[in-house]
Amino acid sequence: MSTELFSLTGRTALVTGARTGIGRALAIGLAKAGADLVLLSRTQDVDGVAAEVAATGRKVDLVVADLARPDKVEPELSRLLAERQIDVLVNNAGIVHREHATEVELGDWRRVLTVNLESVFLLCQLVGRQMLVRRHSGVNDHPLPSNGKIINIASLLSFQGGIMLPACTASKSAVAGLTRSLANEWGPHGVQVNAIAPGHIATRSTAPIRADGDREAAIRSRIPAGRWGRPDDLVGAAIFLSSRASDYVSGHVLVVDGGWLAR
Repeated sequence: MSTELFSLTGRTALVTGARTGIGRALAIGLAKAGADLVLLSRTQDVDGVAAEVAATGRKVDLVVADLARPDKVEPELSRLLAERQIDVLVNNAGIVHREHATEVELGDWRRVLTVNLESVFLLCQLVGRQMLVRRHSGVNDHPLPSNGKIINIASLLSFQGGIMLPACTASKSAVAGLTRSLANEWGPHGVQVNAIAPGHIATRSTAPIRADGDREAAIRSRIPAGRWGRPDDLVGAAIFLSSRASDYVSGHVLVVDGGWLAR
């Protein structure tokens, strides 16, 4: 199979939450596949990942916007979209709040839903409008290239309830549903919307669990792959869902979990 199917040369990808962890790995991986990058971050502290993207020879730009403040995101992103074409949107940014359901304050619940769900919808809506302007239809069963790719980062919590994660579970379950809804609506116009559901990945957010010897061992023992995932383990899935290779894949939640859900 030709590697051109997976090439992102000539495309621009917008990645949220790219400073560390999964977002950083995805941004650098997409750049290595040929994409120019726009990094959307709450702060300007993305020099490290920006330098790694630039080292691949790809262009990299920064949009500073706090996804906990959707009213501040829209004007910043609208300015970008007036100047740049976004071909791939990766909604990676998210937050975790661990607490017993009986103790969760409404403000914490709302913040998780705002960052993990409301901002995902807003970015899909804004970037989706631009992608839909480029709409086309196939002729004689020979469709033209995709008008755009959207990848939402879901979670095992899109399928399971978790423990002490009511807001995160609600938000990630909704992200999976939103992905399917948008795929149904935008698929006829050449925009594919899919999601990646990472398994147990070694990142900063999972550090407290991995530091708990008994809990870490219990989780690892259930993973058929025998190890925690690494952020780089998600790069191949992201390149596939960003490229021509996935032009007939839409509304799918691709689980990358070392076999956890199959256990």
